[in-house]
Amino acid sequence: MNSKRSLRAKGEEKGVNHRHFSSRRNRANSPIKQKNNLSLYANLVHRRQEKKDKKARERAEYLASLPKEPIKRFFYRLHPKRVLKYWFSKRGLFMMLKITVVGCILCAILIAAAFAYFSKDLNIIRPEELAKRVQTTVSKYYDRNGELLWEDKGTGDYKLVVDSSEISDYVKKATVAIEDREFFNHKGIDASAIARAFINNFRGGATQGGSTLTQQLIKQVYFAEDSSNRGLSGIPRKIKEIILAIQVEQIYNKDQILTLYLNESPYGGRRNGVESGAQTYFGKSAKNLTLSEAALLAAIPNNPAVYNPYNKAFNKSLVERQHKVLNDMAEVGFITKEEAEEAKKKDILAEIKPEVNQYANMKAPHFVQEVKKQLEKKIGIKIVGGGGLTVKTTLDLKAQKFAEQAVANGSKTLAITGADNIALTSVDANTGQVIAQVGSVDYHKEGYGQTNAAVSNLDPGSSIKPIVDYAPLFNLKDTPYTPGTVLRDENIDKLYCGGNTGQCKARNYTGRFYGDVTIRQSLGSSLNIAAIKALSIVKVDKGIQTARDLGDLSYCRGGDAGLSAAIGGGCSVRQDEHTNAYATLARGGVYRPIAYVLEVKNSSGNKIIEWKDESKQAIDAQAAYMLTDILSDPNARILTFGAQTHSFGFSIPGVWTASKTGTTDDSKGHAKDSWMMSYSPVVATGVWSGNHDGRALGSASNTTVRRVVNDYMEAVHKQVYGPNGKWKVGDRIQRAKGINNCSIGGRNDICPSWWSKDKTNSKQLEIEVDTVSKRKATQCTPASTKTKITVYETTDPATKQKTLTAPDGYNINEEDNIHTCGDGKPSVSGVSYQRHATSNTYRINATITKGKFDLSSVEIKVDGNLISSSLPTGNQISVDYTFTKPGQTITVEIRDNGGYVDSREYSGPANISKQTTSDQNSN
Repeated sequence: MNSKRSLRAKGEEKGVNHRHFSSRRNRANSPIKQKNNLSLYANLVHRRQEKKDKKARERAEYLASLPKEPIKRFFYRLHPKRVLKYWFSKRGLFMMLKITVVGCILCAILIAAAFAYFSKDLNIIRPEELAKRVQTTVSKYYDRNGELLWEDKGTGDYKLVVDSSEISDYVKKATVAIEDREFFNHKGIDASAIARAFINNFRGGATQGGSTLTQQLIKQVYFAEDSSNRGLSGIPRKIKEIILAIQVEQIYNKDQILTLYLNESPYGGRRNGVESGAQTYFGKSAKNLTLSEAALLAAIPNNPAVYNPYNKAFNKSLVERQHKVLNDMAEVGFITKEEAEEAKKKDILAEIKPEVNQYANMKAPHFVQEVKKQLEKKIGIKIVGGGGLTVKTTLDLKAQKFAEQAVANGSKTLAITGADNIALTSVDANTGQVIAQVGSVDYHKEGYGQTNAAVSNLDPGSSIKPIVDYAPLFNLKDTPYTPGTVLRDENIDKLYCGGNTGQCKARNYTGRFYGDVTIRQSLGSSLNIAAIKALSIVKVDKGIQTARDLGDLSYCRGGDAGLSAAIGGGCSVRQDEHTNAYATLARGGVYRPIAYVLEVKNSSGNKIIEWKDESKQAIDAQAAYMLTDILSDPNARILTFGAQTHSFGFSIPGVWTASKTGTTDDSKGHAKDSWMMSYSPVVATGVWSGNHDGRALGSASNTTVRRVVNDYMEAVHKQVYGPNGKWKVGDRIQRAKGINNCSIGGRNDICPSWWSKDKTNSKQLEIEVDTVSKRKATQCTPASTKTKITVYETTDPATKQKTLTAPDGYNINEEDNIHTCGDGKPSVSGVSYQRHATSNTYRINATITKGKFDLSSVEIKVDGNLISSSLPTGNQISVDYTFTKPGQTITVEIRDNGGYVDSREYSGPANISKQTTSDQNSN
């Protein structure tokens, strides 16, 4: 019995189930069982306590092992091994799981809250009416007086928005392949694409978007004006896109969404919508597009400005992207690889229709296209392409017609110069607003007629001199320069070329040097030497910056031309900016940005752009006036232009203007284009003529540009500005306040208020000169031709050489080259006189000997009264004279062309009674 009880107890200790020994009730009521249960519970509690104590003990031991100081303890615990040991322990993994779960819950809450928050902003957007938002629109362009220039409504009378059945399957498949391969599988958003884009952008790869076609459609229709936001600022828009994309996917089927997208997408050039793109570029409906044509169109929306087929600079990139579209179509199984390769072989760009076809019936086409281009840059291609805009431009259609007529007149003279192109830009001098623009000799000219030369980069030649050289020079106040200041015209190859004088030369276009000439003469006659000196004085960077301040914003961008920038070498300008720079001179040095647009209204009639006067003083008004005074002075041009100064272009009938011409030479020294800039108090106009491909002209004549300027400036003043009361005959730019008359180096001119003799860095000297040769006198110069004049000694600010400036006509830097010490001199060798038979009248005979030079005068006087001044035909001269008293004094004085003089005195007859013999003076 005891043995059985012992065995049973042992079995209980081992956890053996003894259900076969008794019933459930008996086990429950058994005292032995209760005792065993209590023992088991006690054991469990004891074990738990032991584990708890063990952990506490281990924790205490761990803490005891740490450094005592808090800082050392902190860094000790952050040791990588200890950190890793913790996170890979059971305790650390459990903590990581808790953090992850809590983080996911918080993210879900935040996302839900964000969607709820931004959903309230979408209440006014009704995605079920999305299709109504994709519709045809028209933009209208007007001149400043309300005359319609162009209705931008697409090419021809086709629908810009078309049904799905009117769009080629090639276009649909090409678009899905390149833009959203999972389009037919997702429900509006593609999480994997967003993740890929995020990772790629985070790694610094090429910017990649994760938007689906549905999201892109939402963005184009509802958030086009906000699409410029990037980074964190674009998150609210992106959340709204996602919400709407999900809703749109529930309302429309995939084909409807794809059709809406294709009707809304920008395809560069003229309009939005695949139908517009197809008609514009291929002259056919979207439903008739071939595979290669469809692939080209599908390539454009990624970057319409760059991939626009008319953007010649990026045509290679466009073709490369078209090939990518074809490859992607083959990858996803829409076409075979063979079809893709066959499509690539086609010269797709050769099938593009000429851009001119789009602009039928457009007035001032070059100008309107420039306006549209500027609007696309300012408010976005999508908004401009979307249409519905009312654009009031700065153009005056009346002035434009006169400009076009003047260019047509000028084109008749192109054969004289050998050019094939002309461009004109005219700016309102007071506002900087473009009132007329002609970009080529004929907009419909095949090959280059559509290129707007007025906004192209052109070499300005000498027309840049007032802007880059003399404007900053006249604006200097510490060392004043005036129109009367002399910048000696001389060889400056060392200054201009540095160490490269062997292959570099600074020359005037006439090939000669002019010595001591004033800035007035140098600028008026377009001499190069003084212009180069002027830029060397103010420094190249300052000169270029002044040119940009005046309005030539593009001058010398992207290059360093050095001193050649003084004469337009190596740098280019845009004609519209260049014309505005001259308008700044007309405004007295006040710069106003060139403007093409007065205002723009959207389809709701709200103004989104409005012209504002944003002016600043670029140079002092007195500096600007000094330039104007020179450029309007016909005498300043005589040195090189001669009679041209009074011909058409320079002198407008009944209209006061200031003018500057310019010519650019190619590497061989041949003229390749011609300029003329002309301005008045109300209008500034620039005219350029040359060959569209940069070929040299056949002649350096500026006949063409002068003809255009003459015809346009006369008409625009008398028939546009005259009738509107802004101009009348006799109007001219008034002298700036502070300008004074002054004497500079012995010459009368004008000078600014900050000029004084103390600041001229010159001193007065007296030099003896020869009045015949007009040069410095020598010891051989006869006393009769010597005189003293006042000259000015100045140190040339460019070459640092001392120069002497004398009154006009004198060359004091060289010596008398007329006279030598051995010159033969004229002389009077004797005088005789013979009385007539019946009176006191005598014939006086003088014998004369000629020297080295021909005689210039012979004078015979009696008692100081001139009785003869004729030149002899030989060695003797005779004259009859009636003496009134005996012994009168006879004086004979001779002078030759060399300035030599001989003068002799003789006594007249002592007895003037009747005589029959001759009386000979014995003196």
